[in-house]
Amino acid sequence: MKKEHLSHFNIAGFTYYDGALVFQKLNIGTKLNLVLEPDNKYDARAIAIYYKDHKIGFVPRTENRILYKLLMVGLKRNLQVVIQRVSKNEHPENQIQVVVHLTE
Repeated sequence: MKKEHLSHFNIAGFTYYDGALVFQKLNIGTKLNLVLEPDNKYDARAIAIYYKDHKIGFVPRTENRILYKLLMVGLKRNLQVVIQRVSKNEHPENQIQVVVHLTE
């Protein structure tokens, strides 16, 4: 399978959602899910990040433009979203880094 790197970032808002509840289950390589939030009052292009049924934060506003467009045109199945780094001793907003690849 061919894949192209699109973005990597720390999860925004990790401390405000279920991140702490599932932190022990989040490991390098863990797959995550992106969900558009069109009614988000803070960002019209908001993309929530989920681990199973747990919302753990958002794609940072500085990184969501291209991902938003790909999700809007129905290419969700072509996005591979996985945890790239777990740093338990960092500030919670910097503990989990995600990488996103576009796949064929």
